[in-house]
Amino acid sequence: MIIKDITDVIERFAPLDLQESYDNAGLIVGRPADEVRRALLAVDVTDEVLDEAEREGCDLVITHHPLVFHPLKRFNSADYVQRLVERAIRRGIALYACHTNLDSTPGGMSWRLAEMLGIGALKVLQPTRLVGEAGFGVVGELPEPVVPTEFLRHIRRTLGVRVVRHSRIVAPQVRRVAVCTGAGASLIGAAREAGADFYVTSDLKYNDFMTPDGALTVADIGHFESEYCAIRLLFDILSKNLITFAVRRSEASCNPVNYWVGE
Repeated sequence: MIIKDITDVIERFAPLDLQESYDNAGLIVGRPADEVRRALLAVDVTDEVLDEAEREGCDLVITHHPLVFHPLKRFNSADYVQRLVERAIRRGIALYACHTNLDSTPGGMSWRLAEMLGIGALKVLQPTRLVGEAGFGVVGELPEPVVPTEFLRHIRRTLGVRVVRHSRIVAPQVRRVAVCTGAGASLIGAAREAGADFYVTSDLKYNDFMTPDGALTVADIGHFESEYCAIRLLFDILSKNLITFAVRRSEASCNPVNYWVGE
């Protein structure tokens, strides 16, 4: 199968036109007409992921985060981006990223994470300038109200999150929840305006925990933890549409952030 056959399936679900101007989603290494036999799905391109791709015979690596964000002026292994691009080219491994287009497409990243947490009746939190249901973040309802501490436990159990940073708990119950995968501090105001009791996102700064007022509590579950669902989402898209093409979910895709939870 050629790369274009595979990327066409992804882009029908998450069109490249939906990516933000700063982004670099799409085919980064390889040519659309190149033949590939097997794809590996991961959050990031790392040495460990490329090790796995080579070991498992995968000649296409599809990630959520693009390896190359900024133009490269030279290839001399001066940093990990150059080194990994060089390695992929030498080993004949194509690299494709589905990033902010997967974030903002209807049914995309925030939708998937919210569904995993049992949040229903979802609506987009911040619509994009494009028509339709595209946008960043979602807001919806839990089946029934729960106390905030139980909801925090639910997040940890469901997502395998080790640490949840959160602002002051101000409401006795959680029912309406907003979710944004990745760095979502810019949507705190939208979550408040949408009437959310709780906002689940990542990459919050110190002052972001002071920003919410009224009844909103914000929770930072970690960037990788919020976006690990990309692997399963991409797997579902490809396996349902390309039943004869082999797709593997990476076992080497890991969080670059480590936590010391000790004495």
